[in-house]
Amino acid sequence: MVDQPLDYLDDGAQKPVRIWNRTGRRPLFAAGNSNGDVDMLTFTRHPGKPCLRLLVKHDDAIREFDYVAGSEQALKEAESQGWTVAGIRDDWLTVF
Repeated sequence: MVDQPLDYLDDGAQKPVRIWNRTGRRPLFAAGNSNGDVDMLTFTRHPGKPCLRLLVKHDDAIREFDYVAGSEQALKEAESQGWTVAGIRDDWLTVF
């Protein structure tokens, strides 16, 4: 690991900037789990091309953790923009 100071916070609007700076293109697949991932998931949209925008919903207090708080905006965007939402409680067969 290189000992350098952290020069950015890779969250929110910075995520698509970092992706573009590293790859020079939009991803075909992106996954996130919080409001800080909304910009990245929105950036993944390709007009005229298929893409997968996956939002993981942490909603299983028994097998994992239930911490949907902090993803309210992301869940609203997922519904309005047609993103795939996978909930731990209902969509995961095995957790850990």
